[in-house]
Amino acid sequence: MSTLDGGILGGSTLDGKAVVVTGAGRGLGAAFAAHLAGAGAAVVVNDVDHEAARRVAADIRADGGAVVASGHSVADPEQAEAIVDLCAREFGAVDGLVNNAGLNHEALPWDDDPARVRALVEVNVLGVLYTGMAAIRRMRAAGRGGAIVNISSGASLGQRTLGAYAASKGAVSSLTYSWALDLEECGIRVNAVCPLAYTRMVWTSERASRVTGPDSTPDLVAPLVHFLLDDRSAGITGQVVRCTGTELHVVGRPHFKAPILRRDEWDLDSVDRAFTEVLGGHLEPYGLEQRLPPRLRKWLTPA
Repeated sequence: MSTLDGGILGGSTLDGKAVVVTGAGRGLGAAFAAHLAGAGAAVVVNDVDHEAARRVAADIRADGGAVVASGHSVADPEQAEAIVDLCAREFGAVDGLVNNAGLNHEALPWDDDPARVRALVEVNVLGVLYTGMAAIRRMRAAGRGGAIVNISSGASLGQRTLGAYAASKGAVSSLTYSWALDLEECGIRVNAVCPLAYTRMVWTSERASRVTGPDSTPDLVAPLVHFLLDDRSAGITGQVVRCTGTELHVVGRPHFKAPILRRDEWDLDSVDRAFTEVLGGHLEPYGLEQRLPPRLRKWLTPA
């Protein structure tokens, strides 16, 4: 069976490796943990819902997997450290980390609740930082490399009513790029995945559930996470990859776009002329809906 039809080419390719999966009490995280354990990895199933983590761990153990459950919060630096310490203590190493724990809510910017936004950022951004930093320290000290997979989202491109969530996932993508550069010499690879799957984040949103149906199950994304943790992805780092279950593609990295206009000094009128005469034809559509700014529309409208 090949990896293209969901199998594991060449058998269990994560044998002897220890991997932490955060937010693994349900949904994507649970699917990732079960798949990785089935591929031979020893897995820490982490979730602030400790009972949910224990249930997932019990299922993995019943299937013969090596697993331990953790109820620590990634949003607290000491608890994030404890997750990684647990992996090292139980399995003797930390070879991989899947930063999956996340919160989401929908709100228009004038209605959003600051406390709710803070909680989201603490999990989605600081949680990735805290757990990643702890894992990186362990990996560097061991000197055997490693792999980190951060879970980002296509929402980082912009999506209605998801401003806080989109911003947090944009931060995760940016962090992925930077860490990949920082850790290249250490042999630690860092990539991100933008998954699309029918999880609680989707089924509690009428808008999202219209786009993503129940057939888009979380287990369809798991082989990509497996690949990015596996030695078969050696040399692949600093990438953001989107997987919908049926589609797989690399997300383009933001870049400085040509043409570059130069003047000794810019003033209001010269900036206005630059956009009216040149840059208006190079503006980017914005958001997942690919809306076109007015000045771009006029450049594309036939005379």
